[in-house]
Amino acid sequence: MKIFRIGLIREGKIPQDSRVALTPAQCKWLLAQRSDIAFAIQPSATRCYKNEEYERMGIPLTEDLSDCDILLGIKEVPVKDLITNKTYLFFSHTKKKQPHNQKLLQTILEKKITLIDYECLEHEDGQRIIGFGFFAGIVGAHNGLMAYGNRTGLFHLDRVYKQKDYRNLIHTYFGLRLPNLKIAVTGSGRVAQGLLEVMNLVGVHEVEPDEYLARRFNYPVYTQLKSMDLYERKDNGKYNRQDFHETPGSYKNKFMPYTRQTDILLNGVYWSEGVPRLFEPEAISDDRFIIETIADVADDENGSVPINKRTQTIEDPVYGVDRYTLEITAPYLKSSIDIMAVGNLPNELPRDASRYFGEQLIKFVFDDLLGKGSETLQRATIAENGKLGKHFSYLADYAAQKPEQS
Repeated sequence: MKIFRIGLIREGKIPQDSRVALTPAQCKWLLAQRSDIAFAIQPSATRCYKNEEYERMGIPLTEDLSDCDILLGIKEVPVKDLITNKTYLFFSHTKKKQPHNQKLLQTILEKKITLIDYECLEHEDGQRIIGFGFFAGIVGAHNGLMAYGNRTGLFHLDRVYKQKDYRNLIHTYFGLRLPNLKIAVTGSGRVAQGLLEVMNLVGVHEVEPDEYLARRFNYPVYTQLKSMDLYERKDNGKYNRQDFHETPGSYKNKFMPYTRQTDILLNGVYWSEGVPRLFEPEAISDDRFIIETIADVADDENGSVPINKRTQTIEDPVYGVDRYTLEITAPYLKSSIDIMAVGNLPNELPRDASRYFGEQLIKFVFDDLLGKGSETLQRATIAENGKLGKHFSYLADYAAQKPEQS
């Protein structure tokens, strides 16, 4: 019987991520269920689960994972750490031809590595199978509210990462009294689910989009704007999900009226090149544009939120954008709009996020990964033994070009 050796790699990207693909308890459970696997883990001083927690579950620590068949990480693996002829699973951020990861994909191909990207694991209907979106939404909504409180002085929220876990975070909301805010929540996926979770926890009432646009309220409210609420065809004003995904350039955005009724924007909508942005950058200089705080949880620079100009860190999550010059400023200035944009938001609740992630990995991916594979895995295989996966041939020019000099 073949034994599949699975290695949990130490995160090497800076700033270092503390999440992990499988928790110690999940590794123990898998070992009890299957006799054809073995685990090893690289020691890490920054991982949210301590080395000793894995050792207590019978998982050996080792620097050398060269005898492993499958290597599980979270963020992009530094090029110097890639091991030839291995199968890796991590978020590579290459499917949109991101320039900063071009060398990563080229090295993966050179070293005949098989790369399965978590971001590309999808159900047949296109819904993501696995990810940290729910906890990104939780932390993003909290940080958006926190930034607005800091800006106005009307209430105070402490940082998420100071809490032991999600349960403790919930306790911090007891007694919180919010002013008569209007909050727009965009999106309908896992990120949006997390955003809505916090809205409900802090007692913000949901209203329908038309009612939201019609008046102010004497209590805090939010409205959720899904794709059908945000986009319409340029020629007939209608929306069709499949048509939108196939021809996004045929659509225009309908968000502008909400900029005149919204105090906080919590953005969880997926964006890719060609999809209409929520508004044009110049719109923020209009006196009718009253949004003061934007939490761009999707965190696409110059994406659905076109004034998101850079990604911040967990330690310093908020910056300002001047309404008239569009230059980056310090946060909380009268002439600026505050942007909360952090690429690793779930890292503020790393143990909860890792446990949830591992559950999805075990439930939907693990058997296929250790079996004969599946079409689901094939659709997520960006590279296989030195060649681009069959669903990623469009990356050929990206993989062949000389990387841009930084």
